[in-house]
Amino acid sequence: MTDLEIRDVPEADVDGMIDFSGLVFHQRIRERDLERWRWMMRRAERIGAWSGGVRAGQLATLPMRLAVPGGTVDCSAITAVGVLPTHRRRGVLSAMIERMHADAIAAGRPVAALWASEGAIYGRYGFGLADRAVELEVDTSRPLALRTEPDPRPLRLVDPAEAPAVLGPIHEAALARRPGGLVRDAEWWARTVLPDEELSDERLTEPRVVVHPEGYAIYRTGRGTVRLEDLVAADPRVEAALWQYLAGIDLTSRIKAPSRPVDDLLPHMAADPDQVRTTAEYGALWLRLVDVPAALRARSWAADDAFVLDVADARITGNHGRWRLETGGEPACERTTGAPDLSLDVADLGAVHLGGARLSTLVRIGAVTEHTPGAAARLDAALAVPLAPYTNDDF
Repeated sequence: MTDLEIRDVPEADVDGMIDFSGLVFHQRIRERDLERWRWMMRRAERIGAWSGGVRAGQLATLPMRLAVPGGTVDCSAITAVGVLPTHRRRGVLSAMIERMHADAIAAGRPVAALWASEGAIYGRYGFGLADRAVELEVDTSRPLALRTEPDPRPLRLVDPAEAPAVLGPIHEAALARRPGGLVRDAEWWARTVLPDEELSDERLTEPRVVVHPEGYAIYRTGRGTVRLEDLVAADPRVEAALWQYLAGIDLTSRIKAPSRPVDDLLPHMAADPDQVRTTAEYGALWLRLVDVPAALRARSWAADDAFVLDVADARITGNHGRWRLETGGEPACERTTGAPDLSLDVADLGAVHLGGARLSTLVRIGAVTEHTPGAAARLDAALAVPLAPYTNDDF
């Protein structure tokens, strides 16, 4: 498209971005949803694509911090991406993502992340599926017996307005244990985690917050159901105490948890496994290594080793080529001309970066080439994390 122009979207045009999102995602943006939309778009870095005076596409990025093994890194959290149906397959999305990559590199953000409405699209842009989630349903029409002894320390209910200050330290401690989550500031807590109304179901109550000294659960109720929004626990006994509380709420007979980690303990804790069902499993966060060496140096590693990686990146030339990666206590990643141990696309490097996918599997299916026998298994061992990565922040 020869007349395509990529430029910043001014804050005065935030409502135009909201209307555009409603069009491309086939949604009616209700009046009660506008405040949250406007807040998120004002917080974001906004990119628009124009052709012949028409807004052909848009993309927004939220500067966030993403939990990776051993710490957090600056991340471009991508949202509100869309292209007009009249302008598809004309390079609009490619041009906007190229601009997003340039902005991220200039800002020193080594990774970008998104939730994909159409997963098949984003592998072409270097994103790999870095974690998954499951949906659980618990029958609480009878007592929930657990094989894990619940922590006996008392629980207390907290007003949602006070919750960010109380829950923040518990959530931050959880990010150090499990990669994939986002660092939340007070405004993020209030507007995305604890909004007064559940945007997807207005029949649910306002959020309820129950707190343990080392954990918490956020939930809503309606029509005999407890809908679990977020649950964090420092150890299995704390987790058992929170599940036991949720299962014992009067006038309810079911817990629905739309998003839980793939290694959630409740299906194993339940004395009767049939009382807890996994009703769905789905792809969650897609991760893009915008600056490969910086991203690899920013995470911790489970084993001391060294590898030469031949990385293919068709969109960010600074990533393309061979890198010598040294894992361990002081990771290093530098250019090299040495013979590669593994050849892989940057999207596959993003998929394994948080420890949620295995290189050995990608070798078996032919997506990654192993030049040195055993190199994939060794790198899997270095990438390993104690808890599966998990993302429970929508953006």
